[in-house]
Amino acid sequence: MKRILIAVFALACIIVIAGTAYYFRNKTIENGYWVIDHPTPNIGEGTNKVKGIILHHTAEGTVGDALWTLSSPSSKVSAHALIGKDGKRYILAKPTQITWHAGYSTLNGEDWCNNFTIGIEFNGNTVEEPLTDDQIKSAIDYILPIMQEYNIKKENIVTHEFVRKEWNRKHPDNQQVEKVDITPKEHERFMKELEKAINL
Repeated sequence: MKRILIAVFALACIIVIAGTAYYFRNKTIENGYWVIDHPTPNIGEGTNKVKGIILHHTAEGTVGDALWTLSSPSSKVSAHALIGKDGKRYILAKPTQITWHAGYSTLNGEDWCNNFTIGIEFNGNTVEEPLTDDQIKSAIDYILPIMQEYNIKKENIVTHEFVRKEWNRKHPDNQQVEKVDITPKEHERFMKELEKAINL
């Protein structure tokens, strides 16, 4: 009986250790925020030139809903990172990979921003509620190394709304539905915090 109890206890320990290892697989903590690898299959051909960063909001109810949308082959949309309201960061693609986040879009006169920008999705809807402080801080943690590595100027960190309007201005005969993410007010707020972080 004693041997059976010892064996059961040992098995329970193995299960706990294995479960813990699985939970922390592909997860790290950076500056207090969880960073979780969650690769998306929705990747375009070629290499991302990484000249800018486009900010979006998901308008989805939960992170789970957003991850499903950004990872489902049937949705045909994706991004490089999704940031939850608690600051938890889900990495869906490498910066050099092309994701499908901008569609019809123009930045600095160049069309099809998917080919040369990073797409960041904030869970929520900035039309209805502001970004959380945790979302902003986590996004800045993600953005700063990318800005430095690829020499991205602050002027090239824009919103989905901005690049869609630029497309419509450039292509009067091919007008597309306007975007509202993220709002100008939240973009301004985000950029002020980014400026502070750069100057630290």
